[in-house]
Amino acid sequence: MALLKVKFNQKKRVKLAQGLWLMNWFSVFAGILVFSMGLFLKIELRKRSEVMDNSESHFVPNSLILMGILSCAFNGFAGKICYDSLDPAKFVKWKPLLKPYLALCFLFNILLFLVALICFLMRGSLDSTLAQGLKNGMKFYRDTDTPGRCFMKKTIDMLQIEFKCCGNNGFKDWFEIQWISNRYLDFSSKEVKDRIKSNVDGRYLVDGVPFSCCNPSSPRPCIQYQVTNNSAHYSYDYQTEELNLWRRGCREALLHYYSSMMSSMGAVVLLVWLFEMSVMVGLRLLHTSLESITNPEDPECESEGWILENSLKDTFKSALENLKKIGKFNQVEADGEGAGEEGGKTPAITTVS
Repeated sequence: MALLKVKFNQKKRVKLAQGLWLMNWFSVFAGILVFSMGLFLKIELRKRSEVMDNSESHFVPNSLILMGILSCAFNGFAGKICYDSLDPAKFVKWKPLLKPYLALCFLFNILLFLVALICFLMRGSLDSTLAQGLKNGMKFYRDTDTPGRCFMKKTIDMLQIEFKCCGNNGFKDWFEIQWISNRYLDFSSKEVKDRIKSNVDGRYLVDGVPFSCCNPSSPRPCIQYQVTNNSAHYSYDYQTEELNLWRRGCREALLHYYSSMMSSMGAVVLLVWLFEMSVMVGLRLLHTSLESITNPEDPECESEGWILENSLKDTFKSALENLKKIGKFNQVEADGEGAGEEGGKTPAITTVS
């Protein structure tokens, strides 16, 4: 028994073809939207590529761009088929191509669904990418005179100001690295010498943070140096007072920003996928309803359209049997070649003198 069998007359077939033609062009615009989302996400990721450890995060925008291009191509082609199907004479040339085309559409929709899922599942990979990238970026913060790294200070400062964040996981991350360049240190000062000597690596570490960590909304002037020293500031308690520094780490801020963006894009791609599935189902009904016309000379006769010619269970069994036949055929062919090689061997002839 055919799956989702529907009876059609000429009027219904024409309406289905016209509706599918319109839906395909809507799908083309949806493809442009998916392409634009991928391009926008790629630009946003490239803006902060200096604080990302690898290029894995670009897999999502690249996939969206590819799916957008394929969507425009597939649906533009399907629109042409639907338009020509209004005329049975024009539809004849598309009949041999429709089955392979529908198979490609099915594969395309599987890929589109997987891309939508990836948009929701990339959070973990993005988290590790940002964590390592920010850690490396903070190490290079002081290298304002080093070629290739002189821009890192500005990048980190602008990032902390824009996203209202400080450090990788929090402001205390700055206590563990030397973020002040040696050119701004007075090495004749006893305090500087003592701090450098107190560290095994010979780094100048302070309990301070860059200016970009300061919260301008705080009524108190920013305490960016000697953050943990209560006696260094008037009426100040490091343990109890709410500091006028950004509390949130930049990894969390960026992760939330990109995850929200990718989740929204994933939801849009899922909607596009549902729309594409309905177009594919409609195209299959149109294809089978036109093929099942008993009398091609009478275009007004009734016909039947279906999604699958047999039930889902029977179709699955038939597919398995076909795969088994292909496997057996390849095995017999391989055995035949082996036998031919053995039969073709000539025995060696030895002569005794």
